Amino acid sequence: MTPTHLPGRLAIPSLPEQTRTPPSPDALEPFNTAGADEIRHTLLTCLNSPRWADRIAAHRPYPDVGSLLAASDEAAYDLTPGDLAEALAEETLPALPEGAYAAAHTALSAAYAAYESKFGHAFIICMDGLRATEALDQVLAGIRSRLANDPEEERVVAAEELRRLAKARLIHALRGAGNGATSPYGAAPGL
Repeated sequence: MTPTHLPGRLAIPSLPEQTRTPPSPDALEPFNTAGADEIRHTLLTCLNSPRWADRIAAHRPYPDVGSLLAASDEAAYDLTPGDLAEALAEETLPALPEGAYAAAHTALSAAYAAYESKFGHAFIICMDGLRATEALDQVLAGIRSRLANDPEEERVVAAEELRRLAKARLIHALRGAGNGATSPYGAAPGL
Protein backbone atom coordinates (compact mmCIF):
# COMPACT_ATOMS: atom_id res chain seq x y z
CA MET A 1 0.00 0.00 0.00
CA THR A 2 1.46 3.34 -1.02
CA PRO A 3 1.00 6.03 1.61
CA THR A 4 -0.88 9.15 0.60
CA HIS A 5 0.23 12.65 1.43
CA LEU A 6 -2.13 14.75 3.48
CA PRO A 7 -1.53 18.52 3.75
CA GLY A 8 0.26 19.36 6.97
CA ARG A 9 1.43 15.80 7.53
CA LEU A 10 4.79 14.30 6.71
CA ALA A 11 4.72 11.69 4.00
CA ILE A 12 6.60 8.82 5.60
CA PRO A 13 6.15 5.23 4.52
CA SER A 14 5.49 2.85 7.34
CA LEU A 15 8.32 0.43 7.86
CA PRO A 16 8.42 -2.54 10.17
CA GLU A 17 9.89 -2.05 13.60
CA GLN A 18 13.44 -3.20 14.08
CA THR A 19 13.28 -6.93 14.73
CA ARG A 20 16.90 -7.67 15.50
CA THR A 21 18.01 -8.17 19.05
CA PRO A 22 20.67 -5.83 20.41
CA PRO A 23 24.28 -7.01 20.62
CA SER A 24 25.42 -8.85 23.71
CA PRO A 25 26.65 -6.83 26.68
CA ASP A 26 30.14 -8.27 26.04
CA ALA A 27 30.31 -6.32 22.77
CA LEU A 28 30.29 -3.07 24.72
CA GLU A 29 33.65 -3.55 26.46
CA PRO A 30 35.77 -3.16 23.29
CA PHE A 31 33.67 -0.11 22.37
CA ASN A 32 34.19 1.44 25.79
CA THR A 33 37.94 0.76 25.86
CA ALA A 34 38.96 1.44 22.25
CA GLY A 35 41.28 4.36 21.59
CA ALA A 36 39.74 7.73 20.78
CA ASP A 37 40.82 7.68 17.12
CA GLU A 38 39.57 4.14 16.60
CA ILE A 39 36.18 4.79 18.13
CA ARG A 40 35.77 8.09 16.29
CA HIS A 41 36.48 6.32 12.99
CA THR A 42 33.93 3.63 13.82
CA LEU A 43 31.31 6.17 14.79
CA LEU A 44 31.87 8.21 11.63
CA THR A 45 31.16 5.07 9.55
CA CYS A 46 27.81 4.88 11.34
CA LEU A 47 26.94 8.54 10.75
CA ASN A 48 29.28 11.05 9.17
CA SER A 49 28.73 13.77 11.74
CA PRO A 50 31.76 14.76 13.82
CA ARG A 51 29.48 16.36 16.44
CA TRP A 52 27.49 13.10 16.80
CA ALA A 53 30.64 10.94 16.92
CA ASP A 54 32.46 13.18 19.39
CA ARG A 55 29.45 13.37 21.68
CA ILE A 56 29.04 9.61 21.84
CA ALA A 57 32.77 9.00 22.28
CA ALA A 58 33.02 11.62 25.03
CA HIS A 59 30.40 9.88 27.19
CA ARG A 60 32.14 6.51 27.33
CA PRO A 61 32.08 4.18 29.15
CA TYR A 62 28.47 3.16 28.71
CA PRO A 63 27.02 0.84 31.36
CA ASP A 64 24.98 -1.15 28.83
CA VAL A 65 24.04 -1.32 25.15
CA GLY A 66 20.69 0.36 25.79
CA SER A 67 22.46 3.41 27.25
CA LEU A 68 24.72 3.65 24.20
CA LEU A 69 21.77 3.41 21.82
CA ALA A 70 19.86 6.04 23.80
CA ALA A 71 22.92 8.32 23.62
CA SER A 72 23.06 7.72 19.86
CA ASP A 73 19.43 8.74 19.50
CA GLU A 74 19.84 11.82 21.67
CA ALA A 75 22.96 12.98 19.80
CA ALA A 76 21.19 12.46 16.47
CA TYR A 77 18.15 14.45 17.63
CA ASP A 78 20.49 17.30 18.56
CA LEU A 79 22.07 17.65 15.10
CA THR A 80 21.95 21.21 13.82
CA PRO A 81 20.80 21.88 10.25
CA GLY A 82 24.50 22.23 9.31
CA ASP A 83 25.35 18.90 10.96
CA LEU A 84 22.46 17.28 9.16
CA ALA A 85 23.56 18.71 5.80
CA GLU A 86 27.12 17.47 6.42
CA ALA A 87 25.92 13.97 7.27
CA LEU A 88 23.52 13.83 4.32
CA ALA A 89 26.26 14.94 1.92
CA GLU A 90 28.21 11.77 2.70
CA GLU A 91 25.32 9.34 2.30
CA THR A 92 25.07 7.22 -0.82
CA LEU A 93 22.00 5.98 -2.62
CA PRO A 94 20.54 2.66 -1.50
CA ALA A 95 21.60 -0.17 -3.78
CA LEU A 96 19.10 -2.32 -5.62
CA PRO A 97 18.95 -5.96 -4.59
CA GLU A 98 20.68 -8.54 -6.77
CA GLY A 99 18.60 -9.62 -9.75
CA ALA A 100 16.43 -6.49 -9.96
CA TYR A 101 14.92 -5.91 -13.37
CA ALA A 102 16.23 -3.19 -15.70
CA ALA A 103 12.87 -1.43 -15.40
CA ALA A 104 13.38 -1.22 -11.64
CA HIS A 105 16.79 0.38 -12.19
CA THR A 106 15.23 2.91 -14.55
CA ALA A 107 12.35 3.73 -12.20
CA LEU A 108 14.65 4.07 -9.21
CA SER A 109 17.18 6.19 -11.11
CA ALA A 110 14.42 8.58 -12.19
CA ALA A 111 13.02 8.76 -8.66
CA TYR A 112 16.49 9.39 -7.18
CA ALA A 113 17.13 12.16 -9.70
CA ALA A 114 13.80 13.83 -8.90
CA TYR A 115 14.48 13.59 -5.16
CA GLU A 116 18.02 14.97 -5.39
CA SER A 117 16.84 17.77 -7.65
CA LYS A 118 14.13 18.79 -5.18
CA PHE A 119 16.01 18.34 -1.89
CA GLY A 120 19.70 18.64 -2.83
CA HIS A 121 20.91 15.42 -1.22
CA ALA A 122 20.74 11.67 -1.67
CA PHE A 123 17.56 9.86 -0.71
CA ILE A 124 18.09 7.89 2.48
CA ILE A 125 15.91 5.34 4.15
CA CYS A 126 16.64 2.89 6.93
CA MET A 127 15.52 -0.59 6.01
CA ASP A 128 16.96 -2.44 8.96
CA GLY A 129 14.83 -5.48 9.63
CA LEU A 130 13.38 -5.67 6.10
CA ARG A 131 13.88 -8.74 3.96
CA ALA A 132 15.84 -8.11 0.76
CA THR A 133 12.76 -9.07 -1.25
CA GLU A 134 10.86 -6.13 0.28
CA ALA A 135 13.60 -3.54 -0.19
CA LEU A 136 12.80 -2.36 -3.71
CA ASP A 137 9.10 -1.85 -2.98
CA GLN A 138 9.87 0.03 0.24
CA VAL A 139 12.44 2.29 -1.41
CA LEU A 140 10.12 3.13 -4.30
CA ALA A 141 7.14 3.72 -2.00
CA GLY A 142 9.28 5.81 0.33
CA ILE A 143 10.78 8.01 -2.34
CA ARG A 144 7.47 8.57 -4.11
CA SER A 145 5.78 9.43 -0.84
CA ARG A 146 8.53 11.72 0.37
CA LEU A 147 8.67 13.65 -2.90
CA ALA A 148 5.36 15.15 -1.74
CA ASN A 149 7.08 16.73 1.30
CA ASP A 150 8.19 20.32 1.26
CA PRO A 151 11.92 20.87 1.98
CA GLU A 152 11.41 21.55 5.70
CA GLU A 153 9.18 18.50 6.15
CA GLU A 154 11.73 16.37 4.31
CA ARG A 155 14.55 17.69 6.48
CA VAL A 156 12.69 16.30 9.50
CA VAL A 157 12.09 12.95 7.78
CA ALA A 158 15.71 12.71 6.57
CA ALA A 159 16.96 13.49 10.09
CA GLU A 160 14.81 10.67 11.47
CA GLU A 161 16.09 8.27 8.81
CA LEU A 162 19.68 9.27 9.61
CA ARG A 163 19.02 8.62 13.31
CA ARG A 164 17.63 5.18 12.51
CA LEU A 165 20.52 4.42 10.13
CA ALA A 166 23.11 5.48 12.70
CA LYS A 167 21.55 3.27 15.35
CA ALA A 168 21.35 0.24 13.02
CA ARG A 169 24.95 0.75 11.89
CA LEU A 170 26.10 1.15 15.48
CA ILE A 171 24.42 -2.14 16.44
CA HIS A 172 26.09 -3.81 13.47
CA ALA A 173 29.49 -2.34 14.42
CA LEU A 174 29.11 -3.64 17.97
CA ARG A 175 28.41 -7.11 16.61
CA GLY A 176 31.21 -6.99 14.02
CA ALA A 177 33.87 -9.44 15.10
CA GLY A 178 32.97 -8.70 18.71
CA ASN A 179 34.89 -5.45 18.40
CA GLY A 180 33.22 -2.06 18.69
CA ALA A 181 36.34 -0.35 17.33
CA THR A 182 35.90 -1.56 13.76
CA SER A 183 33.01 -1.66 11.36
CA PRO A 184 32.53 -4.28 8.64
CA TYR A 185 30.77 -1.60 6.57
CA GLY A 186 33.78 0.54 5.73
CA ALA A 187 32.26 3.77 4.45
CA ALA A 188 28.70 4.21 5.66
CA PRO A 189 26.31 2.74 3.11
CA GLY A 190 23.01 4.27 2.10
CA LEU A 191 20.99 1.43 3.59
